[in-house]
Amino acid sequence: MAKLWAKNYQVNSVLEDFTTGRDYLLDRQMVSADCLASIAHGAGLHKIGVLSAEDFGKLKTELIHIIQLWQKGEFSVEKQHEDCHTSIENYLTKQLGDAGKKIHTGRSRNDQVVTMMRVYGRSQILNIRQMLNDLTTSLLSFAQSHKDVPMPGRTHMQIAMPSSVGLWAAAFAEELADLSDLLSHAYNIWNQNPLGAAASYGVPLDLDRYFTGSLLGFPKVQNNVLYVINSRGKLETMILDILDQIGLTLSKVAQDLILFSLPEFGYFTLPDELCTGSSIMPQKKNPDGLELMRGKSASLGGYSQQVKNVLRSLPSGYNRDSQETKEPFLLGLDTSYSMLAITKLTFDKLVVNEEALKAAFSPEIYATDAALKLVAQGVSFRDAYKEVGMNLDKYKEGDPIESLNNRTYDGTAGKLNLDPCSKHVEEMDKLIDQQIRDLSQAYEALTNLSVDPLTLTLIEE
Repeated sequence: MAKLWAKNYQVNSVLEDFTTGRDYLLDRQMVSADCLASIAHGAGLHKIGVLSAEDFGKLKTELIHIIQLWQKGEFSVEKQHEDCHTSIENYLTKQLGDAGKKIHTGRSRNDQVVTMMRVYGRSQILNIRQMLNDLTTSLLSFAQSHKDVPMPGRTHMQIAMPSSVGLWAAAFAEELADLSDLLSHAYNIWNQNPLGAAASYGVPLDLDRYFTGSLLGFPKVQNNVLYVINSRGKLETMILDILDQIGLTLSKVAQDLILFSLPEFGYFTLPDELCTGSSIMPQKKNPDGLELMRGKSASLGGYSQQVKNVLRSLPSGYNRDSQETKEPFLLGLDTSYSMLAITKLTFDKLVVNEEALKAAFSPEIYATDAALKLVAQGVSFRDAYKEVGMNLDKYKEGDPIESLNNRTYDGTAGKLNLDPCSKHVEEMDKLIDQQIRDLSQAYEALTNLSVDPLTLTLIEE
């Protein structure tokens, strides 16, 4: 099969292997995204008279057929193709002859790759945003259910002050809600039409980028054509940096759960089905999923840094180095979704051992409460601090529940105030649902078929 850039000489096979890399393997998951973008591009060419109605109709039919073949595992992207773009265009040319040769008019593989990545990436980002909100909802529910269960608060890993399971879980919920907001803003930047940028500098054709953008459900056109190509990898790092922040949160969750489910603590019991065993020790039940959460969080940070390192010294315009930004971005998307899913499964089945939590309230945990009681009696805080600190044996009595109930202002263990976070999640859910519906309507208008916006697959009626 011919390369899209074929010349009158043969490239050395060692160089060909080096430049192709794993691109053809990575592209196998994005065939549908490229076909949808190509239908929109074909419609744009027809609008300006480059493609006849007959040729566009044939191209659209075959591009939809490729999606159908891809869904059945019958459309291949092989190493000799280099990427899915070549595989798709070669198929179109084989099936349609000259009509197939016209689809690339006014388009470079540069803006074609970026458009495919935007179409595929936004579907995955929407999946992640849904899972992120689902996990936040689970954490809020868990916090509400265990709002009155005491839990020792710790600083420097030492017993510090009375807290609750509800406060602990709600802290992660609110943290993830903020990151959901951040990811929503980044999605809006990602969700711009890059098609028409060509190789960085546009083409001498009257392409209507607003038209093709609307066909693909992009609410905005990424205006400057050089910026489009310069943004390859840059917008990926924007998303990856937020995913890295999510990973940092989930890593802390995992570490807490590993620690507090140890027999020496016994605060929580992990669900059996989320633990594995040892090949030598019959008694072992290992929190491998949570341990991998920490490791994969590190990988997430690595993916972001990897892309930045590729971009750091590149000049303006397209450079082949950009190819190296694709895999870490895709890995970041897949890893983030899996981490969110595992964390949600864990909280949905996590057992809270209330008696062990209460028993962990050693006498010194009430020291600050005791000092503040003296303050309420008119003693200065510094004197109260010294009195309690020098005479801990006198101030070792306390009740966990009473101590929680004495914390009465918003955001404390006695008044979690979960409603603002819950409302934020509801609003974000509505926004995501609307964005999914918008894409669904755009794809249906583009293909005259039902397309799942989250998987980019055709829905059988």
